[in-house]
Amino acid sequence: MHRHDHSHVEVRGRRIEVRTIAGDPGRPALVFLHEGLGSVAMWRGFPARVAEVTGCPALVYSRYGYGGSDLLEAPFGVDYMHREAEESLPDLLAALGVAQPILIGHSDGASIALIYAGTHANVRGLVALAPHVFVEDISVRSIEEAKVAFETTDMQKKLARYHADARRTFYGWNDIWLHPDFRRWNIEEYLPRIRCPVLAVQGVDDEYGTMAQIETIAARVAGPCELVKIAACGHRLHRDQHDVTLDTIARFVAQVAP
Repeated sequence: MHRHDHSHVEVRGRRIEVRTIAGDPGRPALVFLHEGLGSVAMWRGFPARVAEVTGCPALVYSRYGYGGSDLLEAPFGVDYMHREAEESLPDLLAALGVAQPILIGHSDGASIALIYAGTHANVRGLVALAPHVFVEDISVRSIEEAKVAFETTDMQKKLARYHADARRTFYGWNDIWLHPDFRRWNIEEYLPRIRCPVLAVQGVDDEYGTMAQIETIAARVAGPCELVKIAACGHRLHRDQHDVTLDTIARFVAQVAP
């Protein structure tokens, strides 16, 4: 791997934007899974900092429909996170030779990581930042507010810095979360099948979910689980409380990959 190698990989007939960050080849790779409106670029320098502090190589990618990956051709179904975890992510990891990942997921990305870990035994450790395991009123309310912001402020212009087609990316995410069928979305059934160590982190002021999300994870997973609640912190932990989030992840990685 080059120090920062930016490229595309074909997964299931689609071009997926990938960034690899060099590290000790003897250490497990960190795999970063972005939020519902995230991308490679939207993580900014955070994955590189985590890689630097832990010595692990890292893989950051934009899911189909995001960032510099192929544009979304049809609307997402209620199962879009399941499909990512059960189809696209395994193929991507196989294509890049990542055998025993440490998954670091944020929001939707954390949910995808949980589904993956509940169906694959090769995960060394899992960091769930502001995860969703079921749909709460607070989530739907904030997603409704995001729609208003997208339509009435410069949010579209800001998102255009991070996505090839900001409008298509935004509505791909927003429409499915606000779809009546999505209220029943729930991934709690996967939790008892997760045996790897889990670190579940949430901001006390998270506008997209309550502590019930990470507390449910801690109560249901089969393996060890550490809960961290960060004060003065909203949904984007790595921006709101960059240093605390970085230190928390680094400590966890040191335990699962000494």
